[in-house]
Amino acid sequence: MDAQDQKKLFRLAMEAKETSYSPYSKFRVGAALLTKDGTFFKGCNVENSSYGGAICAERTAYVKAVSEGHRQFRALAVSTDQEDFVSPCGICRQFISEFSNAEMPIYFLNNKGEHREFTMGQLLPLAFNLENHIERNHEKS
Repeated sequence: MDAQDQKKLFRLAMEAKETSYSPYSKFRVGAALLTKDGTFFKGCNVENSSYGGAICAERTAYVKAVSEGHRQFRALAVSTDQEDFVSPCGICRQFISEFSNAEMPIYFLNNKGEHREFTMGQLLPLAFNLENHIERNHEKS
């Protein structure tokens, strides 16, 4: 990814948390997703008084992209208001792995806009996803 796309991805992730609906946790999260064709999608966390009904920023961005026909992605950035770097939760890691290869970069942004970079494979090694499911089935044949 070039520097211009990375800068835009980070800016959109920081912007996305501004629309967070988090009246219960007060924990705002924003995400920005870059597709293979260069389209950007933003997402924020949306809480609900029935806590299980809440949706994370990462999944919001992915659902928006997938619902618009995108299935291949280049990078994801996740931002919070925290000084420390916060990673996607377990549900999000599994969800992201459905649409990502192990090498896809995922950036964590803190409240200062500083970042740390990880790959999907680092966040969820040996992921149970379509790519690995197909590989395992071919090995059995």
